[in-house]
Amino acid sequence: MTINIDAKTAAPKSSPSRWIKSLLKSLGPGIITGAADDDPSGIATYSVAGSQLGTRLLWTALLTWPLMAAVQMMCARIGQVTGQGLAGNLKQRFPKWVLLTFVIALLLANTINIAADLAGMADAAAMLTGINSHRFVIAFAIVISWATVRLEYRQIANTLKWLVLVLFAYPVTAFVVGADWGQVMRDTLIPSLPHSRNEWATLVAILGITISPYLFFWQASEEVEEEKTEGRNSIASRKGATAEELTLRNIDVGVGAFFSNTVMFFIILTTAITLNRHGITNIETSRQAAEALRPFAGRFTTTLFTLGIVGVGFLAIPTLAGSAAYAFAETLGWHQGLSKKLNQAGWFYALILVSTAAGVALDFIGINPVKALYWTAVINGLLAPFLLVAILIVAADKKLMQNQPSSRLGWTLVAITTVAMFIAGVAMFVV
Repeated sequence: MTINIDAKTAAPKSSPSRWIKSLLKSLGPGIITGAADDDPSGIATYSVAGSQLGTRLLWTALLTWPLMAAVQMMCARIGQVTGQGLAGNLKQRFPKWVLLTFVIALLLANTINIAADLAGMADAAAMLTGINSHRFVIAFAIVISWATVRLEYRQIANTLKWLVLVLFAYPVTAFVVGADWGQVMRDTLIPSLPHSRNEWATLVAILGITISPYLFFWQASEEVEEEKTEGRNSIASRKGATAEELTLRNIDVGVGAFFSNTVMFFIILTTAITLNRHGITNIETSRQAAEALRPFAGRFTTTLFTLGIVGVGFLAIPTLAGSAAYAFAETLGWHQGLSKKLNQAGWFYALILVSTAAGVALDFIGINPVKALYWTAVINGLLAPFLLVAILIVAADKKLMQNQPSSRLGWTLVAITTVAMFIAGVAMFVV
């Protein structure tokens, strides 16, 4: 089945009420992707930034919001108009070994990320209950794996959408603690560049955890899953997108990126005005951040912070495991998709289960997953710009993009993101 692009791209006339109804129905993939970015490992990275450097890096949230939104909008557009995930499109433009390098690195980084997230969730649950954290690591992994394999895509997406609400714990925490809002505004609006290699590494880690490769693959694949739920099961039937569909998804992604970076801002702020202010700078885990908050922020605030860690972990781990599975499945030609049953996409689900199990194993064999994760974030920050170059090439390819390539503004913003990440990576080694 072929689709007349000209007919599809002409925005249909509709009443404001119908458009609003369509907008509310379309909200989800972009918001889920944005919220998943603030996983327990991200919370740990932002806590390190706040505790070590105070409010000096608050400006990064203002910078990364439009950059992250532009990247995710481009990935969403690729999925919407080509009917394939990101790996499927990269496969058509680059040698297989290049794509395999990307997806293997993605799997390794995601597995470490899963281990760190499970550890962060388990530590937070142990703080609240007093039960040994290792029991929670196993319990959380089993529950998440069961839900990912057994539930339909629409059920998973709706559940993840509601879990986004836990992120409101962090703005509330910052307002309860209190801050010098004049200083906060100055550090937000006037950038303060890092002065040492460690500070540049922290900036690269923030960029790597915020504009992260696994989100690129997940966003594009979610667009395909959304279209499958509408009955568009073949690639041909999914090609092309209406102007309204593209606009609605851009709003969805923009809102998700805004929430993601708002939460990042308030985590850095909360740890800066409590931990850094009192000279506590040696923070390595989200649990340490939560425990250190208690004397300065009170039990209620600490509980909010801790509940947020557990809730967002349930949102992030399926995204981490799923993004690597989508990338491998498209690269190697496996049957894939969360809309399929286990017996219909065996290798796809097997990779999800194996990467989750490997994450559990890392938590039990003595490797410090959070230290590994910090450097994984740095590595992501170094590798992401190379992947972004490939994404820019695909997004500008009129043939692949069904004569609906990325807009000039979107392409320019992603190019700026790419250059900024290259500069930060180089500065980390030469400063």
